[in-house]
Amino acid sequence: MPDITHQTAPTRFAEAGGVSYAYRRFGSGGDVPLVLLQHFRGNLDNWDPSLTDGLAASREVILVDYAGVGSSTGELATSVAQSARHIIAFTEALGLDRIDLLGFSLGGFVAQEIALVRPGLIRKLVLAGTGPKGAPGMHVWREDIASHARAKVNDAEDLLYIFFAHTETSQALGKQFLGRIFTRTENRDEPTTEAVRDAQFDAIIEWGIPDHSALQRLTGITAPTLILQGDDDLMIPTKGSFTMAGLIPDARLRIYPDAAHASLFQYPADAAKDINDFLTEGDK
Repeated sequence: MPDITHQTAPTRFAEAGGVSYAYRRFGSGGDVPLVLLQHFRGNLDNWDPSLTDGLAASREVILVDYAGVGSSTGELATSVAQSARHIIAFTEALGLDRIDLLGFSLGGFVAQEIALVRPGLIRKLVLAGTGPKGAPGMHVWREDIASHARAKVNDAEDLLYIFFAHTETSQALGKQFLGRIFTRTENRDEPTTEAVRDAQFDAIIEWGIPDHSALQRLTGITAPTLILQGDDDLMIPTKGSFTMAGLIPDARLRIYPDAAHASLFQYPADAAKDINDFLTEGDK
């Protein structure tokens, strides 16, 4: 039987708290599975196959839709804390008592919350293209980013604008990414809706309300943490990654050059290697 990959992994469902969570599970190896949490308006098919297959070469990978997003049922969360509780319920439905966790963008907000409210669940934490609660510059997006991010339908032009640096090299790599995420033709996930956009935007705005005291929460993250970001993120300020690296007790930082919000999709092979190296460090 051929190996299951990002492109061929079936969509499965896990029931918890009246919600049917859509997820895909593939890969093998590693001490614990790696759960991936998606960005604003993203679904299972918005992950870069080059990244997820690169990760799955060394470990089991689990992609999941938040409640009410994509093919998952249930009521949409309007706060990061609600989404965190939903994902914890999902892991319990799968019988997972220990995971590695990767959160990208909004998923990084949720991952931080999970690491704080359920520290025993997380072995290692990866935060990509994200920022800390209450940090400066997190409350609102600049106008051009907001207009593309909150468009009625995110098309290729929108994704290129908000995800990739406005340079020829970054935009060219962004176009390659767009080609990869549309190569799966069968059993694709359900598109996200305007209701998803609005609920998740509410959660993002609440998370970004300036609150210096909220930054101290980062000192409570006990899991070893890897932080990844582009050197000029237009959506979530790169300086927030330096703040996280300074406050999370056991954190390290990797900044990718000539990259904006989706650096892990611009450099999927490099990101997969950096993440795999981090996750396997210390394994016997």
